[in-house]
Amino acid sequence: MIEHKWQTRTWEELKAETQTRANRGAYPVFDISAEDARDALDQIDSLDPDQWAAAWMSIGDRHVEHAKAGGREAPQHYLAAWRLYTLGRWPVMSSEKKRESYSKAQAAFSTYGQLVTPKIELLRIPFEGRHIEALLQKPEDASRAPVVVNIGGSDLWKDSVAIQARRFLAHGIAAVAIDMPGAADAPVGVEPGAERMVSAVIDHLLARRDVDGTRIVVRGQSWGSYWSARTAYTEAARLSGAVFQSGPVHLYFQREWQEKAFRTKEFLFDYVPSRLHMLGVKNVEDAFAMMPSLSLLDAGLLSRPTPPMLIIGGAKDSQVPFSDLLLLLQHGSPKYAWINPEGQTMGRSITVKDDQIFANVVVPWVRQVFGL
Repeated sequence: MIEHKWQTRTWEELKAETQTRANRGAYPVFDISAEDARDALDQIDSLDPDQWAAAWMSIGDRHVEHAKAGGREAPQHYLAAWRLYTLGRWPVMSSEKKRESYSKAQAAFSTYGQLVTPKIELLRIPFEGRHIEALLQKPEDASRAPVVVNIGGSDLWKDSVAIQARRFLAHGIAAVAIDMPGAADAPVGVEPGAERMVSAVIDHLLARRDVDGTRIVVRGQSWGSYWSARTAYTEAARLSGAVFQSGPVHLYFQREWQEKAFRTKEFLFDYVPSRLHMLGVKNVEDAFAMMPSLSLLDAGLLSRPTPPMLIIGGAKDSQVPFSDLLLLLQHGSPKYAWINPEGQTMGRSITVKDDQIFANVVVPWVRQVFGL
């Protein structure tokens, strides 16, 4: 049970904020229609996680029924259902109904991935006696395309980054999406060295004949960027580039910052349960005690060389201190940067959306790295 002092919104405040974000397509209510959001929210009257999940599932089920009727719109109905089920399990599966919602999200996404062209292929890459689940998408008209390995965050996972990364295909770039350590189906928890999971994905891509494993960019978003940075330091010789978007570096991991960040309203709700789940700890004090061990500065990594790296962030981020991005820029190899002076986490703001940053900043930079 999370202490009440870490709860950032009452139910009425959460309901209003969720609807507001749905109306403008804001995180994490991306592309859920205002009408669908209203119908779900009207079924909820408390902060109970099972009630939250059941409501979003009920609207997702409607779209699945439409999809099962067939027709040209079936893929989009499965995609809409996946979005609703994903919000139902968001930010983590902390109850029985949230786990059910995640299961439904996986099923809807899998069906969607087989109905679209190019298809979304599920890979199971062997890793330390288990396996890494990865989603592979390849452009139809390009043989041995270069690859972007996209690492999900603490609350939006491989399926979410796979949908966004699909836009690489039009530029002759393949995309792989994976969960970050400690999230969703990742086979390893959050610990120094867990980037070896990403190294195993690089090994797999190098062995494939249908993509060019010698040209890889690793891209993280939010906490996933922490792992793209660690991978950039450890795999500098095997990477063409790395994208770091609002990830933690050093100050983030200190108790002084965490006591502020745990009260952030940028995160829709349940920020603390999300962090405890990701870190694999039971309470806030355990999280405070563990986090300093993850500092990139204290690990001596910041001065090490990296491949070309793009840093993206917002100067008004309340989840990750802006000074962490400056630390990256002030150490090691020369880097590129795109900073939104009015931006919050991911560089997003009222006037600048996630998809705009991806399309206008990330994609052109990756194309330049690959010479496309």
